[in-house]
Amino acid sequence: MKKTELRLDELKQIMCECGADTPAGRDADILDVSFKDLGLDSLAVLEIGARVERDYGVEVPDDAMERLVTPRQTIDFVNRRLSAA
Repeated sequence: MKKTELRLDELKQIMCECGADTPAGRDADILDVSFKDLGLDSLAVLEIGARVERDYGVEVPDDAMERLVTPRQTIDFVNRRLSAA
């Protein structure tokens, strides 16, 4: 089944698997917190992009992930691509 939307809880899970300091189940408002402040280095951010590509079937170029610095920006970017597909 193809996923049609990236939700915050799904992104949190991916982030935790890539090394984020924020537990997946935590209800903290992290939408506008930078990936850096969440404990993710640039390699981990690129890994998030690769995981999203694999799990959601949308292209997330490395240069795009370098510009997407918060979960909100990433979710918006991915969901725009999903809706266009």
